[in-house]
Amino acid sequence: MTPKAFTRYSYTMFDLKDADFFEMDEEDFDTVLATDITFSGKISFSQPFMIKGKVSGSIEATSDLIIDTGAVVKADISATRVLVRGIVEGDVTSEKLVFVTATGTVKGNITASQVVLEPGSIFSGRCSMTNL
Repeated sequence: MTPKAFTRYSYTMFDLKDADFFEMDEEDFDTVLATDITFSGKISFSQPFMIKGKVSGSIEATSDLIIDTGAVVKADISATRVLVRGIVEGDVTSEKLVFVTATGTVKGNITASQVVLEPGSIFSGRCSMTNL
């Protein structure tokens, strides 16, 4: 089973109401930080955002964030929903959902209403599930 197919299976299995989030591809985003870009600093956004490159600093959002396979993010993150397919080193805070796929890694604390760690994902930190 491919990672994307497994992710579809996982959110069906867990009865996640955010299924549209997992179906989003690069074409669905106004802003994509490409694989050849390295950014250092603070990123703020209010529309869905995809990271395929490297980011260090902090990320504050009132929308969704996807950290794609191959992306490396060394930042504390605050967003509505966060899908991790790549690597995150930093704390992740989400109003709704943090989903770490089988290809994803989070080294930091996770705080969200709902947290899903697929088999094969890597997580090192503390997890707090609260209604934010």
